[in-house]
Amino acid sequence: MSARTKQGSAASRVFVAVALTAAVIVTALAAVLVVDAERSERSEAEEVTRAVAASLASLPEVAESLRAPEPSETLQPLAAEVMTRTGLDFITIMTPDGIRVSHRDPAEVGRHYLGTIPSTPRVFTEEFTGTLGPSVRTIVPVTVDGELVGWVSVGVTIGSIWSKILPRLPFVVSIALALLAAGLVGAWLARRTTRRVAGDLPAGTIRDAVASYESVRTLGEALRAQTHEHGNRMHTAVSLLELGRTGEAIEILTETSRQSQELVDQVAARRGGDPTVGALLLGKAAQARERGIEWSAEIDPHAPRSVLTAVDAVSVVGNLIDNAMDAAAAADAPRWVRVAFRSTASSPAGLQVEVSDSGAGVPEPLRERIYEHGFSTKPGGAQGRGVGLALVRSIVTSAGGEIELRDDPTTFVVTLPASVP
Repeated sequence: MSARTKQGSAASRVFVAVALTAAVIVTALAAVLVVDAERSERSEAEEVTRAVAASLASLPEVAESLRAPEPSETLQPLAAEVMTRTGLDFITIMTPDGIRVSHRDPAEVGRHYLGTIPSTPRVFTEEFTGTLGPSVRTIVPVTVDGELVGWVSVGVTIGSIWSKILPRLPFVVSIALALLAAGLVGAWLARRTTRRVAGDLPAGTIRDAVASYESVRTLGEALRAQTHEHGNRMHTAVSLLELGRTGEAIEILTETSRQSQELVDQVAARRGGDPTVGALLLGKAAQARERGIEWSAEIDPHAPRSVLTAVDAVSVVGNLIDNAMDAAAAADAPRWVRVAFRSTASSPAGLQVEVSDSGAGVPEPLRERIYEHGFSTKPGGAQGRGVGLALVRSIVTSAGGEIELRDDPTTFVVTLPASVP
């Protein structure tokens, strides 16, 4: 089996991701609908039990019967009749101390009420497990001239509540299935669109392609700036030579050579140096001078080789420098960018790359969003805004490293693990 088949194409991954997202959303929605229906039925049960209990407690014949020698003779038939008319599961009438004088099961008459009896006469609703199982019940005091003569408890079992919900489930299921079908169609369309763009390439290959594009872009911009700067200086030197000002021409050419040679010496002195990254730094230094940004590079000669490929290294360093120069260019003076390559503090074999700038920094609410694909605090355009930092983090984390944003000054710190010999 090929590595491509094992990884799965990007189109297939998009289909799976969208389909799973749709399934999760539909499941959550169905659960919300069921819970909402249960909550609605429970609320209705509380209102009905409260209303019926209060109505019975206010009947004069209930109070009179509770004071009679045999209250069950009149209250048991009355409770049974009300239960039949209202469809309630039980109506229990009891004495002030909680002895039942009516119950759905006549055998329970004379026994103590199972549930909470308030310490003071007041209306109280609760869920309690009694002889009929869990139920929502409301207990209301029966008073005569302020004197407590008994209690009326009316309840609906949880089973009855769910029996009213069950008929709604087919409707909920049909909605869920319709939404799931729509989600699967969306996943199929997303897969089809992705396949048109990327074919059957795996996601890793597409990321590598994006990294290659970003590497070429940022390296091309750097070399263009370097070529442009050298061209300007050469034209100036030629003009000075034509004017007979040889000393000034030599000074310009010597200064150009000296600035480039300093950075070349730093890159060459590093034992793990990458010539491609060195060329990038030379170009970015010229680009910084072209934009009026002070440039400095600190390259530790003992810094280890990066675990990244040349393409990925150029993408990471180039994008971080591009962001830093954009931030510095937008800031008030002084405008500067600093780049450093050194060993990590925890391990001499690990590489740490720091890119700092004099920009305004990143607001706290945006510190995670800046790594999202497509998000940028800068205007969109042909430069691929909203791709850089997302690609940088993807490359770094794939290599087992991490990226961190620090303040004062704004600094992106990339830490890469030791390379495998």
